[in-house]
Amino acid sequence: MSNINLAIVYYSSTGTNYQLSQWAAEGAKEAGAEVKVLKVPELAPQEAINSNPAWKAHLEATKDVPEVKLDDLEWADAIIISVPTRFGNMPGQMKQFLDTTGGLWFNGKLMNKVVSSMSSAQNPHGGQEATILALNNTFYHWGAIIAGPGYTDPVMFAAGGNPYGTSVTVNQDGKIVEDAKAAVKHQAKRTVTIAEWVKKGQQ
Repeated sequence: MSNINLAIVYYSSTGTNYQLSQWAAEGAKEAGAEVKVLKVPELAPQEAINSNPAWKAHLEATKDVPEVKLDDLEWADAIIISVPTRFGNMPGQMKQFLDTTGGLWFNGKLMNKVVSSMSSAQNPHGGQEATILALNNTFYHWGAIIAGPGYTDPVMFAAGGNPYGTSVTVNQDGKIVEDAKAAVKHQAKRTVTIAEWVKKGQQ
């Protein structure tokens, strides 16, 4: 049984990264972790949300998902971030939250956290890898330990073979194209396992 606390922090406008987060939670729980699935606050204006029925519906469907707090990051031994791509970068909603972590960073509360990331876009080369690498820039500053999935299990290839973190493509109907569930679960289990090694080594 794991003694790892995992915070899965996501931003999702129409549900893709919420789905990835749910799969990650499933895998982490199978590995014995205590898991919180948390969303970052929505910053988009209401008129933008209302103009997209899928966005509006997803926001309503996930209204009971708790918003992440800085205390959740302090509680966590491991953190998985899941975001869509915005011009090869993370969405402003996630960036705004990460920008509030300065106090935790300054007090050494984020060092040695084990972190991993996932992403999505509408095109196979729509910036998923760049988004994960952009997230990693923050984690380096935290002094965190990045747990990329690499090619540590064949299931990664069914999801497109992104070694930086599971990433998916979404078709015009809003459905995930790749067979990604097993890859996401593997990435979550790997993150929890590495966090266990780190935690044991610190005791």
